[in-house]
Formats: sequence, structure tokens, C-alpha cells
Amino acid sequence: MVGRAEPLRALLEAMRHPPAVALVEGEAGIGKTTLVHAAADKARRTLLVGYCHPLREPFPYGPVFEAMRDLRDVLHGPEGLSPVTGALHGHLPELTPLLPPAPAPLPDPAAERHRLFRAVRDLLAAAGPAVLVIEDLHWADDGTQDLLRFLRRRPPDELALVLTYRRQELSAAGLALGAAYRGSPETSSVLIPLEPLAGPDVGALAAALLGRPDLPPTFAARLHERTGGIPFLVEEVVRSLGDDRRPEALERAGVPLLLRESMSEQLARLSPAALATVRAAAVLRLPVGEQLLAAVAGDAGGLSEALRLGVLHEYPDSRYGLRHALAQEAVYDTIPGPDRRRGHERAVAALAAQDPPPLVQLTFHARRSGDRQAWLRYGGAAARQAAALGDTPLAVEVLEGMISDPDLPGSGRVALVLTLARLAMASLAYPRVIRLLRHLVSDERLATDLRGEARLSLGLILFGQGGDVAAGRPAILAAVEELGDRPALAARGLAALAMPGWGPEPLAVHEQWMERAEELVAKADDAEISAAVLGNRATLAMSVGSPETAELAAGLPATDPSTAVRRQVARAYCNLYDLAVTLGQYELAEDYGRRGRELAEETGALFPAYLARGVALRMDWMAGRWEGLAARAAAATEDVEESPVGSLEAHYVLGRLALAAGEWAEAESHLRAAGSPETGYLPLVLAAWGGLVEIHLARGEVAPAVRESELAAGRLAAKGVWVWGDQLVPAAVTALLRAGRAREAGELVEHFEDGLRGRTAPAAQAALDLARGAVELSAGRAQAAAERFAEARAAFTAMPQPYAAARAGEAAADALLAQDDRAAAAAALAEAAERFAALGATRDAARCRHALREYGVATPVNRRRGEGLLSAREREVARLVALGRTNREIAEVLFLSRRTVETHVATLLRKLGVRSRTEIVVPPERPGGTTGA
Repeated sequence: MVGRAEPLRALLEAMRHPPAVALVEGEAGIGKTTLVHAAADKARRTLLVGYCHPLREPFPYGPVFEAMRDLRDVLHGPEGLSPVTGALHGHLPELTPLLPPAPAPLPDPAAERHRLFRAVRDLLAAAGPAVLVIEDLHWADDGTQDLLRFLRRRPPDELALVLTYRRQELSAAGLALGAAYRGSPETSSVLIPLEPLAGPDVGALAAALLGRPDLPPTFAARLHERTGGIPFLVEEVVRSLGDDRRPEALERAGVPLLLRESMSEQLARLSPAALATVRAAAVLRLPVGEQLLAAVAGDAGGLSEALRLGVLHEYPDSRYGLRHALAQEAVYDTIPGPDRRRGHERAVAALAAQDPPPLVQLTFHARRSGDRQAWLRYGGAAARQAAALGDTPLAVEVLEGMISDPDLPGSGRVALVLTLARLAMASLAYPRVIRLLRHLVSDERLATDLRGEARLSLGLILFGQGGDVAAGRPAILAAVEELGDRPALAARGLAALAMPGWGPEPLAVHEQWMERAEELVAKADDAEISAAVLGNRATLAMSVGSPETAELAAGLPATDPSTAVRRQVARAYCNLYDLAVTLGQYELAEDYGRRGRELAEETGALFPAYLARGVALRMDWMAGRWEGLAARAAAATEDVEESPVGSLEAHYVLGRLALAAGEWAEAESHLRAAGSPETGYLPLVLAAWGGLVEIHLARGEVAPAVRESELAAGRLAAKGVWVWGDQLVPAAVTALLRAGRAREAGELVEHFEDGLRGRTAPAAQAALDLARGAVELSAGRAQAAAERFAEARAAFTAMPQPYAAARAGEAAADALLAQDDRAAAAAALAEAAERFAALGATRDAARCRHALREYGVATPVNRRRGEGLLSAREREVARLVALGRTNREIAEVLFLSRRTVETHVATLLRKLGVRSRTEIVVPPERPGGTTGA
């Protein structure tokens, strides 16, 4: 019963505490019957159900007698029944053997009817605890209403009377039984109005019907919009979709047959004036005021009737329309073609007179009226207005609607596609726009400069949103050649190529492209592209840790009056946010991220904001904000429909979290999904590559670790942007040292140090200390190594990078042990273990505890207060068992003996009350704090 908890509670209360009368009201399909049966199932009472019908046969009191036929399973014979119940012989032949003898007829019809009513009441009383349900009371005949009024005034002591009806179809407005009612003090009465489901409840119902809890929010929102939250319509539409779960599939679902029939019946009852008003509402599609509705209807006299009969619905602010989109479609389809066209013409005339004119609505009605010129005029103006106001999704929607129209002239299509492409670079329209641009580029009749513009847009979107470097970069290079007469656009393409994070070229080539872009844009008068080039110039500076970044970023025109210009600034800020996180400048990153998100929201730059959410995941991982991070990142990996690059950061974070927990297979899968070494975003690819090296080292696979290190370090050296090596170089140095290749490890550290000179990159500088310390320790210079590790730990702590700081602390312990300072080493290890455990890095914490045990130092494990709760170690084992790990694998991850793991598993079975390890799940943690070290 999605969204019906309170109505269900109220109805159940009435059923369980008779005598009671419950009135359940709501429109068709709202779920009255479903609610009644759900409550009856829980109440566990005898259920008697009768139905009123719109086309009644001459059978007095039929719905009540239909319900009472089921008493044959409750009654045991005439013994104990009131003699008056014999009056029911002629009405309930099925119960004849169970009834007393029929009494003699009474001469007075009124007296005969009263005796019949008493017989009904007495027989219901004999049924014991029961619920009498009469459905669709709005269709009840007068006799049935009289009988129900009799029962309602004084129902049997153990009877709950439940009446369902559509309020708008009652013969007497607001009176369920056609007359006012005042019950006895002994009888509880409750009115239960059912309203349409809210948006989240529609999503929950659809998810339950489909057996999929992961429905996109856009799907649920569009389903709610089309169905108005009517549960029956939700079910019908969902079942008609098959396996298609895209929001646009809802448009093709059509109107359910039962709704079409229902709307036809309602329209047939209307007067001509009311019918014209309802048809006008269907033409207008949106709830509108009375004046506009009358202008389109051509008659102002039918609104009250349409409202009274429930065909139209009153919305806030005195606006009127049909209840939901499906009702609108059902009515619209009944309007003859010429009448529809005239309705749209009247709508255009009325809307055009408004100040300001609603351009999107005018676009729609001009197209439906057949006025092509007005359609193109209003559509272009609507898209421009939406873009100027920062409503990029609306601008894209308008343009896509026009482009997809088969009646659009070819010349108009080219201009609209190019306009759409410019907007799409900041929006999330990647898949659809790519198809349009590819079709445009393939048109040989297109002028060279227009083809160049289309190709540039194609390349930029493939390159940026699609992450398809192999297709995007050649398209941009070709476009630059085709745009010789349009230097501003050529500059935009070159500025995109100048971003060093993409492509195999060395940094020097990217810098040359940027110089050319700046030269070209200086010759053009295009504020938007100038802002784009300046933003990329600042991004290039931040990419390499240049000290001039701050000055360049300060010059971005963040307050320019043009929305298009500010949209480019939003993109630049989000890029700077990404790179500041990469370099370890977290305070600066937070500032750039805040500015970027604010501007992106203001200007409709959805794509930069979308990518910034991914960067925020990496920021949280770096800064040690791991609580709930895995769930957020997992959700982000599923949100890739609009842009394949959107999930890369999330995969990286999930890979790092899995590695810290010792889940190597999962870690490797996610880290490889963070981007291709050949075509991926290099700062992220290199960081993920460092994680892959660590996985091999954790598994004891030194040769593969060295192989990956050599490939990754070669890629880093070829690019020449060493500030991106913080996650890679320490791991690569460790791999080389374990392979006995100390000279090459030292050379890598020297290259790293050379590449960082003059750069502002705190994370890379700290990583350099970490790598230098490893080389010093390998060479037997333990004191120098300890100093380097201490410097790294301090730097990582200050950033903050608590996980990296703990890793540096663990390395420092090794250096202290090499100096035979066991007490200091143990203290450093204990501190690292505590830091790892606080983060949730169970594999790392277990490694430190294992080393402490080797030193002979006790390592008490945190325990939760409260009887029956698992200790921290038991929770770690339970998590790995639930993941399907064997005892041997668990022992490797947690640095325990297999016998110890077996003991923990046996304890888990006992504490959790299960018989098999396949039944083990990690119970939710209870509040209460921790004790121990």
C-alpha cells in the first residue's frame, strides 16, 4: 500500500472497532478497492462485498443482497435467527435453507419495506464480526440508498459498514447517501478521502511493479506527471512499457483503454458549453485562468458544470485544467482535426496578447495550428530566452523538439542543430546531439565553415562529455583547418586541444596549441569564446602547478552580464576544482568548487556541475570523509546514460576503498574502469595505475607490479606533468625496490623531483618525500628515511590526507625499526593502525596490528558496548564472509592464521544465530561508542 499508510490505519481502526461506518471517497483509479481489501485482510473479519453498477437491472437493493449471499458460509441454519429474517426468502434464494419460514406479506408497502430492512439488519447481526462493503455508491439506486441509510443510522454491534464512491459523481453534491446523516453516539464514523500519490510514492509503486529499486528519478517524475499520481494509471502505464525504462518511453505508452472509455462517458454527459470548455483545456494542455480558457473555448459558460462533474480540476491560483496528462490526451484525441486546429489558432492569438508572451507555449500552439513561420519565430525566441536565463535544459528541449519535426525546412535545421550543439556542451544532451551532428557533418552540400563549426561541436562533445579521445581529437583538428575564416571558433578548438589531461602529446605541444588559441582569439570579437580560451589557459596553468594560476583565475569574468560568458567561467572553475584536488590544494579546491557549482546552477551549465559531483567524491576520499562514501560512489557509477565520463571518479574512489579493505578483485575492476591508459583522463588514470601497482604488491606479484610501474611512469614522463605522480610514484618506487632495481628507483625519484621544481603541488611534494624515504631505507640510511617519512606524514596531515598520512606513519615505523628503536616503531605503528581503523581501512589496520604482534606488542581490538554486538574484528570477518571470501583469503587480508579465522567464523555463527556461513550478514552498528585502543 504505497503512500496509503494513514488511510489504511484509519480504515483498519474502523473495521476492528464496530459498530462503525467508513466512507472512502476518491476518483476512478485512485485505489479505493485496493485499500478496502488490504484493510479487510488485516482485520480478519467476514468480508461481504456488493457492487453498484452504472447500468442497473430492476433488482431492488441489489448491491446489498449481492454482498449478503456470502453469508451462506457463515450461517448454520435458522436456529437462533430472528423470525423477521424470513422476509429475505425472495431476495436471497441461496440462503433459503438457512432462513426461518417466510412471514405472511404485509398489506402496507411501507411496513413491508421496513420489515425487509429489519431483516437485513438482523441477518447481518447474526453473522458476527463482519465488514459490509458497498462499492461505487455513486451509482446506487434510491432503494439501495434508503437501505444503507437505515443500516448507517444504527448498524449491528459487530458490523463495520464501508462505502466507496466518487464524490464528483454523487447525485447530491457531497452527500454520499443523498441526504444529511447524523449517526448514533455508539457508532464511530470516519471519512477517508484518497488523494493522488505524491511523486516519490509513484516512483516507489513503479519500482515495486517492476521489481527494480533503481529506477531513474527522471522516470518517476515523468510517470507522476503523466498519470497525476492515480495508482491505476501508474500500473497500466508501467505494465505497457515492457523493458523500456527511459522517461521518453512514457510518451509512447499511450492512453489506457479504460481511461479512454471513462473519459468518453464523462464527455457524453456534458452540455455543449461545458464540452467546449473541456476541449479547450485539452488544447491548452496546462492549467490556465478562466479568461484564457474562455477565449480558446469560444464560450465562457461551461466551466462551472465541468468542475461540478469532476471532468476539470481546479488548481491553485484559480487555474483550471484536466487532472493529468493522460486525461488531457484522451480528451484531445476526441476533438475533430479542424476543431483542434482552430483551438490552437485561438490559443496563439490569446497567448500572444499576454505580456510577456509565453514563448514555449506559443511555439507549441503555432506548430499545432500549422503556422510554420510563427512556429520557427517563436521557437527560436523561446530557446534564446531560456539560454539567456540560464535554463539550458529548456532551451535544449525546445530545439530538440523543433529539429525532430519532419516538417522543419533543411536550412532551418542546420542553424538549429548548431545552436543546439553550442548549448549541449554545457548540458547533458550528449547522446542525442552526437547523432544530429554526425548527420550534419556527413552532408556534402554544407558550406565548409558550417561543416567546420558542426565538426568542432562534434569533436568537443565527443572529447569532453563522451571521453572519446580517439574520435574527438581528430574531429577538432580537422575542424580547425576548416575554420580558417572563423578564427574565434578555431581558437575554441585549439584551446580544447591544449588541455594536457587528454591525449598522448607532451606538455610542450599543448602549450603551443594554447599560444595559437590566444593569438587567434585576440583577432576576434567574441566574448564567450574569449572567456572559454581564458578559462582553458587558467586550467592549463593549474594542470602543471604553475604559480600564475591564481592571477589567471582572478581574471575570469565571473560577473559578466552575458549568461553564455558566465557559463564558460563556471566550466573553468569546475576544471580548477578538479585540478586543485589532484594537486592537494584542498582549501583552494573547496573555493573553486563552490564558485563553479554556484555559477553552473545560475547559468544552466549542467555538465560541469555534473563532473564536479564526481570530483567531490575523490575529494572526500582524499580528505578521509569515508562514511557513506562507497554508497554515494556506487550510485554515481550507475548514472552514465548522459555522459560516459561521469562515472570515472566514482570508479576510482570505489577502487581505492576496496583496496583499503583488501578486496583486491573488486578494487582492480573499479580502478581499470576509471579510464583507459591510452585515451583516459591522465591525472585520474595515473592515480588509478598507482592503485593497480599496489594491488600487485599486496598479492606478492612483484613482476606484474614492476611491469605496470614501468608503463605508467613512462606515460607520466612522456607527458611531462610530474605533479600528477603523487599516487603513482611512491608505489612504482616500492615495486622497483622489491625487484632489486634500486638504481632505477632512484632515477625515477630524481626525475620526479626535477619535475616538481617551481611547481605548487603539495600532494606531489609529500609523495616525493615518501618515495625518497623508501629509497633511503633501501640503501640502509634509516635515519634519513625516517626524517623523510616524518616530513611526508606532516605534510599529508596538514592537507589533510589522513590515509596517506597513516601510510607515511607506517613507513616511518619501518625506518625506526631499522634503527633498532622498537618502542618508537611500535608507537608509530599503533598510531597508524588507529588511523586506518578510524577510516575503515581494514586491510591496512590489520597489517599494522600484525606487525605489532610480531614486535610482541598487545593490540586490543575495539569492542562495541552492548550484549550481542560483534567486536570490530568480528565485523571485519563477517563482512568478508558475506562477500564470499574463503577462510584462507580472509586470513591473507586480515593477517591472521586460518585457525583464528575459523574460530571467528564459529563465533559469528553462534552470535548471529545462523547455521551456515552463507547466512552470515553484517548487522547494523548500534550506537554506544567504543572502548579499547
